[in-house]
Amino acid sequence: MIRYLPHAEEALAKRGIKRDWVAAAIERPDWTDTDPAKPSRTRSYKAIDEIDGRILRVVHWPEDDDIVVLTAYPDRDALKRRAL
Repeated sequence: MIRYLPHAEEALAKRGIKRDWVAAAIERPDWTDTDPAKPSRTRSYKAIDEIDGRILRVVHWPEDDDIVVLTAYPDRDALKRRAL
């Protein structure tokens, strides 16, 4: 089950991000990396057709049987960083 922290709930509402997009990024990411500040956290990236193919970044981690989502946002520089 995907569980959203209050910060994630606020981010989704503020940015107009759908839960389906978050689930797609977690379950079928285009790529992932480890958060350098918190290695226990994963950053999942997914191009979302409904927002003109922009890349959604979702920061999350496993906790028991759940996936906990900290935040999600369109990441303008994701492709640049991936190319490095």
